[in-house]
Amino acid sequence: GFRSIMSAEKKGPLQSVQVFGRKKTATAVAHCKRGNGLMKVNGRPLELVEPATLRFKLQEPVLLLGKDKFAGVDIRVRVNGGGHVSQVYAIRQAISKSLVAYYQKYVDEASKKEIKDILTSYDKGLLVADPRRKESKKFGGPGARARYQKSYR
Repeated sequence: GFRSIMSAEKKGPLQSVQVFGRKKTATAVAHCKRGNGLMKVNGRPLELVEPATLRFKLQEPVLLLGKDKFAGVDIRVRVNGGGHVSQVYAIRQAISKSLVAYYQKYVDEASKKEIKDILTSYDKGLLVADPRRKESKKFGGPGARARYQKSYR
């Protein structure tokens, strides 16, 4: 069973890092450990994540860095909260950050820096969370800033 596998892994010197990515209210937690290039999101492979239009977004970290960087690690991502798009952004951030953290912890600083530079130069959002949130609605209007129409006659 799953639990026995987990306990078996605890005994060995397990190299793993746990990193999260966030976008709006979506949070994705990535477990990155030594393995053979397995990538799962909520237990399913990257290629099956909906919506299909954003699948490319998930593959960006892999495409930017090349498959070989991901060949030595397994990445499992749990994601919850937010909507479809936010989740996709949270996932790709979690994946990139976990890889950087893994390289910093178990490989060398140089290759970590190289990865980090590639990702940042392409899209800062891959490593830095976007802090924007929805502004709360106020009374006297339909939204945060918009007011109801008023008529003079």
